Amino acid sequence: MGAVKADRGVGSAPVRRLTVLYDAECSLCTVVRKWLARQAQLVPLDLVPAGSDEARRRFPGLDHGTTLDDITVIGDGGQVYLGPAAWVVTLWALREYRPMAHRMATPAGARLARGAVLAAAKYRSAARSPQGWVDGSFHRGDGWSYHPQRGWTLDRAVAEAAAADACDSGRCASR
Repeated sequence: MGAVKADRGVGSAPVRRLTVLYDAECSLCTVVRKWLARQAQLVPLDLVPAGSDEARRRFPGLDHGTTLDDITVIGDGGQVYLGPAAWVVTLWALREYRPMAHRMATPAGARLARGAVLAAAKYRSAARSPQGWVDGSFHRGDGWSYHPQRGWTLDRAVAEAAAADACDSGRCASR
């Protein structure tokens, strides 16, 4: 499969089963996963943590780093859906939400789906790098925290993750 591709030329293949790759470390993603599991499904959904051994076993050629950045849905015929299209096809698989999926497949609906994906991405980003006051301490996304009694402290693991994220996005000083 190589890198994730939006169209693999299997548009005529029927979809009988979908695999939804979700971020198991994201609280919003796990809530959505539980919600999906409770819904009546017209097309069965396999809910698999993105980047997991199971995901790698099922889809060895997929770029699993990309699947952690954005919702990815794979059809049993090899179809790969990303971002807004992945949300729409997931809703399409659900009995109660199929009509909504058809509306979201229109140009106006696609803008709404994109907005929902961007809102979810913003939430995930904030959840990964909590900033602000939590439990009496102020936390910055770069690993530094301030506690009124202890002063400033550095969580090295958070700092290293923040630095790696900055370099991955081309914002680090060494590039």
